[in-house]
Amino acid sequence: MARSKKSVHEMIDTKTENLFPTVSTSPSSVLNDPSAATSLRWGVIVVLVVVLGLVWAGSRGYIIAAMVNGKPIFGWDVASVVMSRYGSQTLTSMVNEHLIADEAMKKGVNVTSADINAKEKDLMKSLGPNVNINDVLQYQGMTRADFDNQVKLQLTVEKILGKDITVSDTEIADYITKNKDTMTATDDAGLNAEAKQAIFSQKLNSKVQTWFAQIKSTAKVTTFLK
Repeated sequence: MARSKKSVHEMIDTKTENLFPTVSTSPSSVLNDPSAATSLRWGVIVVLVVVLGLVWAGSRGYIIAAMVNGKPIFGWDVASVVMSRYGSQTLTSMVNEHLIADEAMKKGVNVTSADINAKEKDLMKSLGPNVNINDVLQYQGMTRADFDNQVKLQLTVEKILGKDITVSDTEIADYITKNKDTMTATDDAGLNAEAKQAIFSQKLNSKVQTWFAQIKSTAKVTTFLK
């Protein structure tokens, strides 16, 4: 299964961490801005609603996440630890996904459920006939929704950047010659298709950094998570 983990990660992971700007907003600028003050008042209201929601949730057993020798571990403590350890990274990934979605909307790019299903079938086929998608996802620590989202993200980038990418027969033949021992396909048609996809992915990856740099130069992102 170690090989399966590496293969899936390489095929579905789009490296977008730390590629986008964040613009911080200081507390003083908020207090000196009347519109910001209004937003702040609404923020207080939202916090109160959340607190009341937590009180209500407590009656249903959601505030206490666990009991250890009679001592509670509260849900907000769990949330605090998760936010401190993974909050910034998670937020960055979410911002990146929103930026990609915005670019897709501008370009008129749409990824359908049929596109996602077809791509997932191709991915699983490339891992071999005896590999079950549920086993792979469990090994990866991913849910099916996570997997679908990653595939959709990859397909979106491919549709935006891939339309100008071409792969020649010479490139395919050269790739097969150099990598045949590590390829999963066994017949000529399968080898050609696998080589073409691998070369396409390489060329796509070489364009991603420049594309993200262009998005970065025009993006307006404000984050409040520290």
